[in-house]
Amino acid sequence: MIKVRIPQPLQKLTRGKELVEVSALSVKSLVDDLEKHYPGIRDRICDESGKIRRFINIYVNEEDVRFLQGEATDLKEGDEVSIIPAIAGGAR
Repeated sequence: MIKVRIPQPLQKLTRGKELVEVSALSVKSLVDDLEKHYPGIRDRICDESGKIRRFINIYVNEEDVRFLQGEATDLKEGDEVSIIPAIAGGAR
């Protein structure tokens, strides 16, 4: 199983769970499995073409998938995935 850390803004879709487990061979299949168990989550993570939204960061074992193979990044048993929405703003 792959452990997935869910950010607080998406936890309403995971029934309040901060950590869920899925079976997946890639980041794309991880999103598909999340969608199967938690309908609506794919639309929050991916755009209309199925690509990870640019303001969503996904890390596999603390490595940004943008510097790996993106949605095609392979996953293996025991991996930990973090979904992190980008935060903007602040005071001057």
